[in-house]
Amino acid sequence: MEVRAVTKYVGISPQKTRWVIDQIRGMNADQALAMLRYMSQSAAEPVAKTVASALANAEENLGLSRDDLYIAQIMADGAPLRRWRRFGARGRFKPIIRRSSHITVVLEERS
Repeated sequence: MEVRAVTKYVGISPQKTRWVIDQIRGMNADQALAMLRYMSQSAAEPVAKTVASALANAEENLGLSRDDLYIAQIMADGAPLRRWRRFGARGRFKPIIRRSSHITVVLEERS
């Protein structure tokens, strides 16, 4: 059984988010939440919210046990970029790109 949760338009770049999700890929869902709670990276909070949402979906909608679920698939894809310009020296512009990401978590039951 597969349970999915998606968080869109998170204001953290996908590269920074992937560093966090690479550490919890394949872990038990409860163990991953405990690990994310003590990580100092700013991307840990939205990833933890997405994993908690997937756990809640599994328990409420499908009646699965929390202890049997593990993170089968987790990814951070690129979302729309916000571009603007800041004034630089000699009348030039300095481009600024604010990146965002979509976080997807898929939980499965261990057999």
